[in-house]
Amino acid sequence: MSRRHRRRLLRAACLAAALVTAGPLPGAHAEPAAPVVPGAAETAGAAGAPEAPEAPEAPAEPNAPAEPNAPAEPVGVLLTRLQGLYQRAEQATEAYNAAETALTARQGEERRLSTELGKARTAVNGAQATAGRLAREQYKGARGFSPYARMLFAGDPQGALDQRRIAEREGTRRAAALDRLARGEQQADVLAAAARKALDSEQKLAADTKKRKDEAAAQLGEVERMIASLTPAQLTELGTREAEVTATAQRELVESGKLGAQSRNPTAAGGTALTYATAQIGKPYVWGAEGPASFDCSGLTSQAWAHAGRTIPRTSQEQWAQLPRVPLDELRPGDLVVYFPTATHVALYVGDGKVIQAPRPGAKVKVSPIAANPLLGAVRPDPDGAPLTAFSPPPLPESGTSAAGTGTGTAAGDDTGYSEAEAPATSDR
Repeated sequence: MSRRHRRRLLRAACLAAALVTAGPLPGAHAEPAAPVVPGAAETAGAAGAPEAPEAPEAPAEPNAPAEPNAPAEPVGVLLTRLQGLYQRAEQATEAYNAAETALTARQGEERRLSTELGKARTAVNGAQATAGRLAREQYKGARGFSPYARMLFAGDPQGALDQRRIAEREGTRRAAALDRLARGEQQADVLAAAARKALDSEQKLAADTKKRKDEAAAQLGEVERMIASLTPAQLTELGTREAEVTATAQRELVESGKLGAQSRNPTAAGGTALTYATAQIGKPYVWGAEGPASFDCSGLTSQAWAHAGRTIPRTSQEQWAQLPRVPLDELRPGDLVVYFPTATHVALYVGDGKVIQAPRPGAKVKVSPIAANPLLGAVRPDPDGAPLTAFSPPPLPESGTSAAGTGTGTAAGDDTGYSEAEAPATSDR
């Protein structure tokens, strides 16, 4: 008998013993059911053999969703998550803006120092040439008799005396030239050190700017991925929910009386800033942009006031930190409204409880309710300006206006901007 045949007999004997030990199956016929799945007996053991035929039926529908899975996130949770992503993206954008502004200023300082250093070196070269010429003249004049001996033996003592006085003046000139040379060389050394320091600082700022840019792009990438993961129905629900939240916040703010009088006149500069901002309605939000074709939030406000003849800080945090604060119940058109605890968003006040803003990536410059975002406060770029006695506000395009409390707008995009087509593009900068 071969070894293979002996192994087969042994397995058959073991299987028979297992069936005898387990007893008859309930309701079983004369023919045993166990041999239908002989492999199950070998794998699971004798005790599990009677249950083996039921095992393959567990996953009845392989493609059907399993009941134990967690349900989809509520729209309120999705809205909170997405708004958090947008806020972090805007915070990273403002950090990039601050770094770029600092880099631009340092580049200007480095260019100024390099120009001054070039002038100082030119002056040093001129002083060296003058000092060398005077030294040669002194050397020539020093040969022969001393000035006293030349005056003593001169046929014209007065002429000799005059020459001596001229020589003394030349000596004074030489001393002054040497002094200028020394001071010029010292100034050139100082400027050279400052220029080197400015260049080193510029290189560090350039690296920091790139880091901030990459961080902003990464945050925008998270927004893109989340929007792409949502269904059209979820995106619609998000827009509806945010409109409801904005409507409630706007209504509560107006009813609280914190806005005070809704109609005030701006200053001449404030009116100009408002007119400029109104003309930008419908242009896309692009992070780091300050016109003329696109804007981010602080790019819009800083450019509006620049066109009004007043330079203000570039970022929303700097605008909040450096410009004079103004109570909400004293707002006038042209004032800047700042949002979120860390001042990461800013808009320009229109009046009547509305602002013009570049809302966020994927949206466009538009008019929104002042309560479209969590309010931090307001600042005034021209605190000393006198309000105009009469003012006709620029007309607001209907397509770019959100009805107070609804958060909706057509051509300029609504406050939500939650659609795959309007997802932010990280390649804009």
